[in-house]
Amino acid sequence: DFTTAVLMAHLLLLLLGLLGLWGLLRACTQDPSSAPRWPPGPRPLPLLGNLHLLSMSQQDRSLMKLSEQYGPIFTVHLGRQRMVVLTGLAAVREALVGTGQALADRPPIAIFQLIQQGRGVFFSSGERWKAARQFTVRTLHSLRVGRGPGADNILQELRCLTGQLDSYQGRPFPLALLGWAPSNITFALLFGRRFDYWDPVFVSLLGLIDEVMVLLGSPGLQLFNIYPWLGALLQLHRPVLRKIEEIRTILKTLLEEQRLRKPRGHPVQSYIDALIQEGQGKDPKDLSAEANVVACTLDMVMAGTETTSATLQWAALLMVKNPDVQGRVQEELDRVLSSRRPPKPEDQDKLPYTSAVLHEVQRYITLLPHVPRCTTADIQLGGYLLPKGTPVIPLLTSVLLDKTQWQTPDQFNPGHFLDADGKFVKHAAFLPFSAGRRICVGERLARTELFLLFAGLLQRYRLLPPPGVSPATLDTTPAAAFTMRPRAQALCAVPR
Repeated sequence: DFTTAVLMAHLLLLLLGLLGLWGLLRACTQDPSSAPRWPPGPRPLPLLGNLHLLSMSQQDRSLMKLSEQYGPIFTVHLGRQRMVVLTGLAAVREALVGTGQALADRPPIAIFQLIQQGRGVFFSSGERWKAARQFTVRTLHSLRVGRGPGADNILQELRCLTGQLDSYQGRPFPLALLGWAPSNITFALLFGRRFDYWDPVFVSLLGLIDEVMVLLGSPGLQLFNIYPWLGALLQLHRPVLRKIEEIRTILKTLLEEQRLRKPRGHPVQSYIDALIQEGQGKDPKDLSAEANVVACTLDMVMAGTETTSATLQWAALLMVKNPDVQGRVQEELDRVLSSRRPPKPEDQDKLPYTSAVLHEVQRYITLLPHVPRCTTADIQLGGYLLPKGTPVIPLLTSVLLDKTQWQTPDQFNPGHFLDADGKFVKHAAFLPFSAGRRICVGERLARTELFLLFAGLLQRYRLLPPPGVSPATLDTTPAAAFTMRPRAQALCAVPR
C-alpha cells in the first residue's frame, strides 16, 4: 500500500546516504601514498575506450605511436579495460627483471580462459603456473634439450627436411614446408618420436595449429577478448574452440598410446613420459591430472611449433630478399665447416656473421609483439603506483625497434650484432624471448634449433625467388595471425 511504499523509499534513501557517508569517510581516511597513481594516456571514449586510436592488425605499432605523445609508460583503455603499456628498453626491462614476482601473473584473457581454464604453462598464474613452469624447465633440462642427443635429433630432422627440398629439384616450394622440421622436433620432444611428414597425425596437427593461429589473430577473436559478452552473443569464439577440441582429441590419443607403450618405471624419454611419471608419485599441485596434462602439452605444441617454424621461414625469406647477406653467410660457412660437414652447436662461436644474421632476423621480425602480464601486488613502476590486478603490456616490439638502442631499427642490418672487427656482440635490447620470471621456457632449444637448421640449409642450398620474381618484390608484410608470421609464398632451393 501507499504507507509501505513511502517507508521503503525512506529506507532506500537512508541506505544510499549511509553508503555515501561510508565512501566519503573511506576517501578521507585513505593513505594518499597508497592510492593508485596512473600513468597519463589518451582520454577514453564511452564503451570504446581508445580502440579508435589502435590498428587491430598492427596494434604494437599504434601503441608505439602513442608512446611518442605520452611517454614510455602510459595508460590505454581497450573497451572498459584499463591497461598500462611499457615501451622502450628501460621501462620494459625494469618491469620484467626489476619487479621479481610482482609482475609474473597473466590477466584473464577471455579466449585463453575458455581454452585452458587457468591451466597449462603459458596463460596460467599463481601457484599453478609456478608448478607447471618448474616442472617444464626441470624436464627440458633432464632431456638435455639442445645439447648432445638433442642436437643429433635436430640434425636428423635437417636431413629429412633437405630430402623434401631435394625432391623439388630447384623448382618453387611452399615457404611453409620449412616449418615441418621445427614442428617435428617439438613433437619428438613431447612424444618421444618423430613423425613421417605424410603421417595423417602430423598433417592434421600442423593444419589445425595453423588454423588456430590464424583464428587467434582474427578481428573477431580480438573483439571477443575486449567484449566477451558481445563475443559470446555473436558466437565469435566457437570456430577456434572447435579446432582446439580437435587438437585435444589427437593429444589425448597420443597420451593414451604413450601410457600403454611405456610400463611404469620406464626411463623418461619425452615430456609426456615425465608428466605420466609425475602422476605416479606425490603431486601436490595436481599437475598430472588429465586436464592439466593435456593443457601443458597443448601449450607446448602450440608455442613450440609456431614460433620456431615462423622464425625459420622468415630467415629464409630474408636471405632471398637480401642476397648479399646470404652470400656472406655461405662464404663463412664454407670457410669454417671443413669438408662441408654438418654444423654443430659449438660452431656458433666460430660463425660470428651467421650468428649476427640469425639474431637480426629475430629482432627485425618482432614475432610476438606482446603478451600481457598482471600485477600480483601493488607495485611502483616509473614513479606510478599500480594496484594489484592491473594488466600490463611490456611491448617487446618497442625494445627490438628502440631508436635509442639500434643504429637502423627499421632496417634489416646484421651489423647490429657485430663490432668493428666483425666479432659477434651481445645486445641488451635483444629480448625476443622476453625476460625475467616468464622468459620463454624453450629458449635454449629454439636457439640451437634455429642455428643448426639455418646453417644446414644455407650450407646446402642457394635460396632464390621463383622464376620471374625479383627479390625486391617478395612480400615481407606479416600475415594476420596470433604471431607476426610471414605470408604464404614460394621460394626455390637450388643445390650449391
